[in-house]
Amino acid sequence: MSKIRVLPDHLSNQIAAGEVVERPASVAKELVENAIDAGATSVTLDVESGGRRLLKVSDNGEGMVRDDAVLAFERHATSKISNSEDLTAIATLGFRGEALASIASVARVELTTKTEAASAATRVVIEGGKMRDVKDAAHPRGTTIAVRDLFFNVPARRKFLRSEATESFHLTNLVTHYALAHPEIAFTLTNSGREVLRAAPAKDLRERAYQIFGAEFLDNLLEVNGGSPQVARVVGFVSAPRDRRTSRDAQYLFVNGRFVRDRLIARALSEGYRSVLPHGVYPAALLFIEIPLEEVDVNVHPAKTEVRFRRAAAVADAVREAVRSALASAGFVRAESLQQEPTAFIENDSDRDVNSMSAAASQTSVNAAVVNPAPPGSLSGFVDSRADEPASQPRIDFVDSSFPHDDMSLDELDSSGADKPNTVRDLDAIMRQELAAQTVSPDAPIEIDVEGLSEPPASAGGSEVPGGSSDRGGSPTVGEGLSVSLPPLASADKFAREVSLESLSTNIRPLGQLDESFIIATDDEGLLLIDQHVAHERILFDKYRARESARTSESQQLLIPETFDLTPAQAAVFDTVAAELESYGFDLMRLSGRTVAIKAAPADLPAGEARNMLAEILDTVDAEKKGSARETLRDDIAASLACHAAIKVNMPLTPEKMRWLIDRLLKTSSPTTCPHGRPVILRLATRDILKGFHRI
Repeated sequence: MSKIRVLPDHLSNQIAAGEVVERPASVAKELVENAIDAGATSVTLDVESGGRRLLKVSDNGEGMVRDDAVLAFERHATSKISNSEDLTAIATLGFRGEALASIASVARVELTTKTEAASAATRVVIEGGKMRDVKDAAHPRGTTIAVRDLFFNVPARRKFLRSEATESFHLTNLVTHYALAHPEIAFTLTNSGREVLRAAPAKDLRERAYQIFGAEFLDNLLEVNGGSPQVARVVGFVSAPRDRRTSRDAQYLFVNGRFVRDRLIARALSEGYRSVLPHGVYPAALLFIEIPLEEVDVNVHPAKTEVRFRRAAAVADAVREAVRSALASAGFVRAESLQQEPTAFIENDSDRDVNSMSAAASQTSVNAAVVNPAPPGSLSGFVDSRADEPASQPRIDFVDSSFPHDDMSLDELDSSGADKPNTVRDLDAIMRQELAAQTVSPDAPIEIDVEGLSEPPASAGGSEVPGGSSDRGGSPTVGEGLSVSLPPLASADKFAREVSLESLSTNIRPLGQLDESFIIATDDEGLLLIDQHVAHERILFDKYRARESARTSESQQLLIPETFDLTPAQAAVFDTVAAELESYGFDLMRLSGRTVAIKAAPADLPAGEARNMLAEILDTVDAEKKGSARETLRDDIAASLACHAAIKVNMPLTPEKMRWLIDRLLKTSSPTTCPHGRPVILRLATRDILKGFHRI
């Protein structure tokens, strides 16, 4: 008996719906794209219960005649393409012909449409993939399609839908994307009778961004205009480095007017901010990439949210260089560095070359190099092929400033080393040679023994300390030019490692700070490096979670309440997280529209950080967790609050503060990791130090 059978249409449509219709926002995406393709200048969405009960999209596009309205619900019925050649140059948002058939198979759908020339509109009613009615109706030019009771006949799919707040969040994000992509079209979104977003037709992207995000977001934008029409034209806006985000949620990327989630473009965008933004921080972006239609394949994903480029590397280069040029025009990076950017991917190779040259030079025995003296404060007399190259390592002064100076006589030098061991007397002999060389006339050539411990000669008339610079302006001396020939220092990065909780002792002694950002300390096993910011972050996180459990959060009242406008996506989730925010010490008030007032903030949080932290929480609390366990949401809020309230890098600490920070860190629930999972402490064990010096 045959086992292979042809599936009935309604079953194949439901299978297709599993790819196309993931959630109500997926339905809205297909319907909005059809409205845009139909030439609409106004699109309105009405939503109830997050789109599960009702999702209605109305437009004023060209509409359809009766035959087309009926045929549109057949599988693979479309007006966008007619032959295989059309697939190589797709200029419309929709083209598959599967969307309406898939949607109608899992919902109750009512379509009402009318063309300009028709005397009456056509109404088509379909339920679960079966056509129930076709008749005339009253309707202005355009199309209205209402989707009710999504997945009513597929309960297994319906139970996988998220909470109403989460689904509303996705719907709001979707409308925001297409409103940005098409500033010339008016968009309106109403959720359960409340207007969430209204955007009138705008003259350009900047005006549309102002309508949706407000004036403050606009103030931090830098205009991007680069690339080439043959490869990829890149236009739009990116945020200034001062406007930092902890996620990519504020990045809106479009390819030929189609919103996409593309890792290649996102990575190129981040690469444009290389050395400008720290790791784990992302810019906001509204980027439109225009690519020749034959250079991009949009038929690689059922929901059309992914694309594939024929020349991916060239597109990435265009995006990166356009972003970098925008940063250079605003003065955030050097313009001349743009030509050097492609070498960033092989920077280790260049370092290797310099180190190899240095090592080779150090092996060359030069006992008596005759160098013509240069005028004071100049290096023009020193001949070295690498004079213009950066040194491969910082200069190290091996001679202490406590050694005899120019004003000490040779007799005194002899007497001071008379009773010293041979190795010390050898060093004294080297110093005598250097001091003798410094008494030679400036017009005479200077002999420098680079095999010995050479020091820069003192210029006539200037007080010079071995290893130092002249008091005539601090210009480097001849001896400093030789520092490039020093062999490369061995790096300890392979020995430094994260500290396990079991190996952490309470006997930690702070020694000082590195770059006023890291605490240098010791314990019984070796050297410790503690990130002061994330250490304080862990302390505050445990403190906030303990306070929240005890309901003892402290607040500070703001003298003048601070107001700011939420984005549509933030407004969609504000009511969900507001109660949790208030449990941590916020006092928030929802004003008219999308405006929120901050009346009080947590006591530990600097007042100037309250607004930024609130915006970050609304942006970064994962959309899928909006309706999940409250404990998860509380952890996200506590982690964000701790990050903003913790001490920052480049902040000097007294020994007492370093001692307090270490003591409190050791009492936390996880002293070795911060709430975001980053390490707090790195260790360089004594055994590894001995190994690095080849002592074991």
